[in-house]
Amino acid sequence: MAKRPSKHLRPVRPLSPGHASGAAKRDGAWIVRSVTGAATVKTYTCPGCQRAITPGTPHMVAWPSEPDWTSQSAVAERRHWHSGCWQRKL
Repeated sequence: MAKRPSKHLRPVRPLSPGHASGAAKRDGAWIVRSVTGAATVKTYTCPGCQRAITPGTPHMVAWPSEPDWTSQSAVAERRHWHSGCWQRKL
């Protein structure tokens, strides 16, 4: 059986808003998706409070609906937020 190439070497898949909703914040329009605790297996740093989002913690993933012109894709701008931090984001 052939080994699959590393995910880091595969082309980036576009983010789909399929299970996500839109949100308007002061800094623009965002696509937001909730992540269940069961689906969380990595540690992320919340940009709202700079604290860790540990595995097993439900949280939000948000990315701009229009990527910045310096980014290659919205994937590069995707961020994981504590739900409360996202709600407090202006």
